[in-house]
Amino acid sequence: MPLPQKATVSAEREAKGGERAQPPRAEGRFDALPKRDGIGKPASPLFSSRSWEPPRQATPQAEPVAAPVAPPMPYRVAGRVMHDGVMQIILARGDSVLTVREGDTLDGAYQVERIQADRVTLVYTPLGVREDLPVNTALAFDDASAAPAPVAAAAPAPAAPAAAGASRAEPAKLRWEGPQSVSAGNAFDVALKLTSAEAVRAAPLQLQYDAKVLEPVAVRAGDFFADGLFSYRVNPAGWIFIGASGKGAAALDAEFLVVRFKPIGAPGTAELKISSLSLQDPSGRAIAIQQPAAFRTVITQ
Repeated sequence: MPLPQKATVSAEREAKGGERAQPPRAEGRFDALPKRDGIGKPASPLFSSRSWEPPRQATPQAEPVAAPVAPPMPYRVAGRVMHDGVMQIILARGDSVLTVREGDTLDGAYQVERIQADRVTLVYTPLGVREDLPVNTALAFDDASAAPAPVAAAAPAPAAPAAAGASRAEPAKLRWEGPQSVSAGNAFDVALKLTSAEAVRAAPLQLQYDAKVLEPVAVRAGDFFADGLFSYRVNPAGWIFIGASGKGAAALDAEFLVVRFKPIGAPGTAELKISSLSLQDPSGRAIAIQQPAAFRTVITQ
C-alpha cells in the first residue's frame, strides 16, 4: 500500500540530513535574553509578625555639667579699727567701703567667718567656699572707745611703716584745715589736704567724729578727686566711711575731701580724726603715709 505523500517527503528529508530537521528559528528580539538570578532565601519569613509602632528615637546623651564655682572675690581689706574692744575690718568693693565684724553677711552671699591680725576669712555661702583676704599690716587702727584727748597742740604722728612692696619714697603727708572755733548751730567745713610725691590712685579711709556734738551735713570729694569716683556712708554713731579713686597723680597740698558739720551739742570741744587710711598708687601698691593729729574745734554759744 503506497504511503501518503507527506510521510514520504519526511522520510526523504531524514535520509538526506542524517538527523531530524529542526524548525526554523525566529531571529530578532529573543536572541539575547538576560540571565535571571536564582531565587534566594526570603529576607524575612513570609508570615512573620510586624509592629506598627513608630521606631524609637535614641536618647541623646546629656553633656556633663561643670561643677559650680564661686565668682571672683569682690572685696579687699582697706583698713581695720578697734571698736569697744572688738576688731572690725573695713572692706572695699570698688569705690564703696563698709565696716564689718565676725558673723556679718554681705550682699546676702558672703559671710565674715573670722577676723585675724593678718587675714580675714570670707565664706561664699551658696557653695561653702572660703577665701582669705590678706590684711595690710601698715593699715593703722585706733581704739574707737577711747576718750577724746584734751585740747592741746599735738605734734604730727610718726609715719606709718611701709607695707611689703610699698614705695620707699618720702611718706605722704595729710593735714586738716578748718576753723578753730564755731558758733553753735552754724555749719562749718573741714578739709583734709594731701601732699604726696607719688601718684595716688585710690584711698579708702574711715573718719571718726564726736557724735555727741557734731552732725555731718555733707561729704564731698576735694579737687584732687573731682574727676574721679567718690562714695561715702555715714554711721550716726560717729563714723564716716569713704571710698575715693582718681586718675592717679602726685599731690601738693591738694584738697583730698571736705566734710561739712553742724554743731548740735553743748559748747565744748569737738574732734575729728582719721581712724583708718590706705593710700594706693596706680599699680595698687601701698604708699607710706604720715597721718595728721586729730582736728579739734571749740564750739561756742
